Amino acid sequence: MKEIVIISGKGGTGKTSIAASFGVLGGKDVILADCDVDAADMHLLLEPDFENGEDFYSGKLAVIDQEKCTSCGDCGEICRFDAIRVQDGKYSVDPLNCEGCGYCSKICPEQAIEDIEQHVGRSFISAIKTGSIMAHAKLKIGADNSGKFVAKVKNEAQRIAREKNADMIIVDGSPGVGCPVVSSLSGADYVVLVTEPSISGLHDLRRIHALVKKFKIKSGCIINKHDLNPHISEAIREFMSEESIDFIAEIPYDEVFTQAMIQGKTMAEYDDKAMQQLMNFCWEKVNYYVNQVKQKK
Repeated sequence: MKEIVIISGKGGTGKTSIAASFGVLGGKDVILADCDVDAADMHLLLEPDFENGEDFYSGKLAVIDQEKCTSCGDCGEICRFDAIRVQDGKYSVDPLNCEGCGYCSKICPEQAIEDIEQHVGRSFISAIKTGSIMAHAKLKIGADNSGKFVAKVKNEAQRIAREKNADMIIVDGSPGVGCPVVSSLSGADYVVLVTEPSISGLHDLRRIHALVKKFKIKSGCIINKHDLNPHISEAIREFMSEESIDFIAEIPYDEVFTQAMIQGKTMAEYDDKAMQQLMNFCWEKVNYYVNQVKQKK
């Protein structure tokens, strides 16, 4: 079984559109995992049925029992996150500031503070329009611990792949370099970096590649909208050469990306022969590179 993770250093590069296209081209033999739990949107293109879902709990939130509280103020004095609020002599916890460290509950002389496990989102196992399965999730607005949530989604995708004897898992990771991305990369055989020719695109490509390099995972790169800034596209190609990053393909700017999304279709499905051929080319190149990696292991 092979696991490919598709990530980008910044949002808006076309990462999810490409990941969904690969899912369509892989068909029933590919299990999908949408690990961009903070802003999950692969469901817009793959039509999951949301048949099987479960709540996900992670982290703690301090809650003050007003009947037990004597307003001694000890909790407010020791809280380093400014999460304790006082109004009309009553102490309460600001849920947005509380880090769930549990210190206030331990020092409360009246045992008036309880640490409650937080409901941070919901995970799903869904049948999708390719005839395959997708593991995905939705993090609640303002919720934390998305790294653990990503691990939950990935573990489910791996379990399903083993049960189905699937050939491959495709993971749509989060943008950036934070905990969700680190969690997405765990166990990957190959990473596809999707970037765009802008100053921020090149800067964030350097950052995300530095992270992938620490994991010692082989990577390749797709330059999306490459013709918008030929100078920076050339700088990206030079960086790829310096870092021995596989060059997968360049995709020109084309409004058919937007038109396809409006219709809820991936670029592999949309009625544009040139773009379909380019997506097929990218998919074949990724398969070629990941097979090389697997042969060396």
